[in-house]
Amino acid sequence: MTLPKGKDFQPSWPLRSGHIQTMLSSSGVRRLLLPAGAQAVMDGAEPMMVDGGDGVRLTGAYTGQKVQSTSRGLAVLFHGWEGSVDSTYVLQTGSRLLADGWDIFRLNFRDHGDSHHLNEALFHSCRIDEVVHALGDIARRFPSRPMAVAGFSLGGNFALRAALRAPAAGLPLSYALAVCPIIDPSEGLFSLEASAPWFYQAYFMHKWRRSLQAKQAAFPQHEYFELSELKQNLRGLTASLVSRHTDFGSLEAYLDGYSVAGRALADLHVPATILTARDDPVIPVDAFEKLELPANVELDISDYGGHCGFIRGWDMTSFTDEYIAARFNAVVA
Repeated sequence: MTLPKGKDFQPSWPLRSGHIQTMLSSSGVRRLLLPAGAQAVMDGAEPMMVDGGDGVRLTGAYTGQKVQSTSRGLAVLFHGWEGSVDSTYVLQTGSRLLADGWDIFRLNFRDHGDSHHLNEALFHSCRIDEVVHALGDIARRFPSRPMAVAGFSLGGNFALRAALRAPAAGLPLSYALAVCPIIDPSEGLFSLEASAPWFYQAYFMHKWRRSLQAKQAAFPQHEYFELSELKQNLRGLTASLVSRHTDFGSLEAYLDGYSVAGRALADLHVPATILTARDDPVIPVDAFEKLELPANVELDISDYGGHCGFIRGWDMTSFTDEYIAARFNAVVA
């Protein structure tokens, strides 16, 4: 079986611009232009609450396939930072896998997808234990089938860390795929501030501030931040919240806490693929090129695609749908 590779993605102008790819990837325009089939995973989806351990509750949505007598397996999808189970790229990927006979579970991280009221403590990117625990709960609910996970951006980072922990946690995880994952958070944070165009940081900060305000409204008795802190830039607000709400002691220690840079994935035993784009303006490609990976982990760097874009044309469909489906299908073939 010949699998698609990043080099196969050769969009026409102007979709060869990493900035256009990135801006279109989460835009409302894209959602409007997508074909109806790209949202099929929402039809008959069953909302679910899953156990994150220690009283943590996470939300998600399950859609069972109906195209063949036996499911190929269970595909679990992770959104990016300030995304949700209803993010365009999650719906599109889920719908493609559903059509291939996969059951789909779309998981919200803490404080994503209108779940701010469920857990008093704030979301942060080092909360991997609750995601691994949630995967265990999902596996118990839907047993006797292969499980594969795919994540985008921060969700890709979570997918790789979950795969690292899967054997020790007893997770029946067969495969993990990460699209444009955060590799070195300190480098990524710096690049958003120093080299990426201003509107990327403005976009993320607008969504993050709105999320923090929703959290404060859900727990008015708890002071999560001062208004002056909310006005800080990405680095400043992150440092303030790390100091207030974690035990890491410093911003640097927190960022190291969810880094998968260098040799961090050297002991990854679950087969995995990392797909990124050389023109990603959000996450620098240098961190990918410095990874030390075992033989069972595929690193695929495309020339084009931007950050989680890989948009093929003006129908707004993504190359990643075919890419992920082909690799998931190969795992269970």
